[in-house]
Order: sequence, then structure tokens, then C-alpha cells
Amino acid sequence: MWIDVSVPIRPGMPQWPGDQPLDVRSDTDVERGDEYSSSRASLGWHTGTHMDAPGHFVRGGARIDRFPPETGIGPARVVGIRHRKLVTAAELKAHAIRRGERILFRTRNTGLWREGSFQHDFVAIAEDAALLLTDRQVRLVGIDYLSVDPFESQAKPAHHLLLGAGIWVVEGLNLAAAPPGRYDLICLPLRIENGDGSPVRALLRRRN
Repeated sequence: MWIDVSVPIRPGMPQWPGDQPLDVRSDTDVERGDEYSSSRASLGWHTGTHMDAPGHFVRGGARIDRFPPETGIGPARVVGIRHRKLVTAAELKAHAIRRGERILFRTRNTGLWREGSFQHDFVAIAEDAALLLTDRQVRLVGIDYLSVDPFESQAKPAHHLLLGAGIWVVEGLNLAAAPPGRYDLICLPLRIENGDGSPVRALLRRRN
């Protein structure tokens, strides 16, 4: 059974402060007697569950239309994080991260999606953990809130290190229904020409 670990895109959903507000409008609707339903939306590429391309932070980095589909399709591991503030290298060492893995971090952030507004105090990835992940040359890193860096971070080291190493980053996952373990992953962005990111639909299926 596939588990949908992406959050619904809807008006009023938690968004990063200062990002393009989500605006959804219905032009026609069969429920109102129109011939067909047609609606439109205005949103930032980093809305909800989304992928950061290296070019989001790195000059000359790959853009979202250069995303290799095989990076988002294949075995993945949901790693449970106990630390209440950061994903740290010390905690990661116990999980024996291997080269080429797709790693999704399940933290206390998963409970934050029950809140109706953006929460500033979320678990992010520490610089030493980002260094460990780049050293292991993982393919993809995901986390269960809207940034791999803490809200108050100015330097954004996790973004720079991961994206600078060509690691694709998925933010805004909801892993409430996906306990730690091994899964099959499908996670694909829209093919936005020269885009710095894109909303994604992320699905997991438990492996035997």
C-alpha cells in the first residue's frame, strides 16, 4: 500500500513567512451550473511539500527541469530523529548512512502539521549532519517541515552544503503515517523550465 507523505495544497496552509501567499480561484464550476469546472492558483515553487533544486542556493547549480527522475524513484529510508532541535551528526552515526541512499528524516516536526499556522520552532539539520550526508554522497535528503535549516539561521549551511554537493532536498514532508524503516519512494517535481524548486507528490511503500 502506498502512503501519501505530501501535504495538501490548500488556502490557509502553513507557509514560510514572506513567501508568495497561496491564492486559489475558481473561474467556472459544474456545481454552479457551468459547462465545466476550471480554476487557477498563484503559488511559490516552495509551497507545501516541495523540492529544492541545487540552483535554489548555488550559483550555476542544476535547476528543477534537470532533475534526474531516478533520484526520486527507488529505495529510501525513513530515519527517526530523537533530538528535539536538530538532526546531528552524533545521532546520524548510529544509523550508518550509506553512499547513494535516499534519506527522509522523521522528527517531532511531523506533529507540527496539526497546527494551523507556521511554526518557527521546528527541527532542522545541523551543519555537522549536513557535512556527514555530503561525505556519504547521499542522493536525496528529506525533512518533515519547511526547511532543512533553522528558521533563525542567516548562513543557511545545510542548504549550501547539501545543494552544493548536488544533493536534491525535499522539504515539507508529512511522515505521520510512515514510521522509521525501509520504503520504496516516488517523489517527482514538476518540469518547470529553469525553476529553483517545485511542489512534489511524495509516496512511500513499506519494503518487506
